Amino acid sequence: MDADWLRHQFEVSRPRSRALTYRMLGSYEEADDAVQETWLRVVQASSTEVENLGGWLTTIAARICLDKLRARKARHESPSSTFPSDERSNIDAAPGPEQEVLIAESIESALLVVLDRLVPAERVAFVLHDVFAVPFDEIGDIVGKTPTAARQLASRARRRVQDRAALEVLPCTGSAASRSKHWRI
Repeated sequence: MDADWLRHQFEVSRPRSRALTYRMLGSYEEADDAVQETWLRVVQASSTEVENLGGWLTTIAARICLDKLRARKARHESPSSTFPSDERSNIDAAPGPEQEVLIAESIESALLVVLDRLVPAERVAFVLHDVFAVPFDEIGDIVGKTPTAARQLASRARRRVQDRAALEVLPCTGSAASRSKHWRI
């Protein structure tokens, strides 16, 4: 593949890659690092036989996130806060649309806390399938499992997220559709 074409295609896919890595890792800084690492791996790889560049980039980014999540669990780390604490104190005082954005961010933060309780493979399967609609056969390849096992990982993660979310007290401003739309791309 031509280097300029590859660079252009990567830049076109950067927003999706960043969204994917952020939702898996829960930190913009880690997401940016994962996207950069994806680019480094793309440049180093022999990409002459790639038929689906978008799928290939998603696979690389997801595997990087899986590695980072496994390392985080092994070191008992948690992601950094998604936005500064001074913004949290202004959630109730902010007017109109600004308040909606802050509430959406707090919901996203709460969901990231819930996702952080999942094992890495469950989190990757859940985010790839439920947020990015990646098929289970591709998810299975990424996490090193069969498509059926990948489906089970996502299902288990979905149940755990729903069970945990039912216990969490989340702000109830706006419609459920608008809150869920914020989480999806």
